[in-house]
Amino acid sequence: MLLRIHQALQPGELAQVRELILGADWADGRITAGSQSGTVKNNLQLPEELPAAQQARHIVSVALARNPMFVTGALPKSVYPPLFNRYGGDTNNFGNHIDNAVRTHAASARHVRTDISCTLFLSDPASYDGGELVVQDTYGEQRIKFDAGDLVMYPGTSVHRVEPVTRGERLACFFWIESMVRSDAQRRLLYEMDMAITSLRQKDLERAAQGAAESPEVVRLTGCYHNLLRMWAEV
Repeated sequence: MLLRIHQALQPGELAQVRELILGADWADGRITAGSQSGTVKNNLQLPEELPAAQQARHIVSVALARNPMFVTGALPKSVYPPLFNRYGGDTNNFGNHIDNAVRTHAASARHVRTDISCTLFLSDPASYDGGELVVQDTYGEQRIKFDAGDLVMYPGTSVHRVEPVTRGERLACFFWIESMVRSDAQRRLLYEMDMAITSLRQKDLERAAQGAAESPEVVRLTGCYHNLLRMWAEV
């Protein structure tokens, strides 16, 4: 499932993150690359231990934790601490690759299975040319260049790349999620069911204003959702 989260960062948060990272000392992006991706990775990355990176990471993490669409779509069990990258000039692309199945956080030695890959866009798409995130799936190539503050989540099993940036600069935050539900197909079913329940519940709330109770159908569907989650979740 490829899912777009609109305004995962609010404008004020986006401005804070950009201010923090733009003035920081960047390093070669291959510092976190695996054996395959290291041969095709040509960008800059913010070292995790820098105070600016830590502050920006905290802003992103707090914003994601409060976002119901993110929680519904990812069903996160564990999130690899967000990282930041920069594309432009001579360091402007990242060729086809698949993310490592397991990422180990150096500071904590914590392992995260990369069920879901995430990119949070930090640059206005009009400010740079190229730089599309290209994700290959069963429907062909999806070319993604979202508004600043928007997040895309997609299966960690996907072959993907970042096209060369030919003008301007592309800033982004990226990270991985280990989901409580490992299967992408199962997560999609749960997401679609939750969205339907939410829509029906909103209609029930409108009727409740007139004194009606929540419909039995919504109660039963909610039960089905949680029973499926109980069946599939690894916690």
